[in-house]
Amino acid sequence: MAIPNYTYLKLEMPGSNGIITVGSTFSYAFTCNHENFELTTAVVNSAKLPQLRESSTPVVLDCNKSTSLAAFRPNEETKAVGIDPTNPTKTVRIGTQLPAK
Repeated sequence: MAIPNYTYLKLEMPGSNGIITVGSTFSYAFTCNHENFELTTAVVNSAKLPQLRESSTPVVLDCNKSTSLAAFRPNEETKAVGIDPTNPTKTVRIGTQLPAK
């Protein structure tokens, strides 16, 4: 039967002698919220991490092996633009199909 008011950081509940109002400050509310977030994240991660370890297999990639996915290949919709007039090898690729704005 408590009524939280997040705008004013107040919690009101009925008591034996009338309404009980509990207040807080923004900094304390932020600290509590941050601590609760960290605790929840730790609990969820500790429960899911063993499951992920069991369901996955470690893979070691060979960094010296060249793959087609690792190479950048510009397509027809890009063009090279020089960024340093003194060094023509320094270029950047931009899209040619960009809107005028």
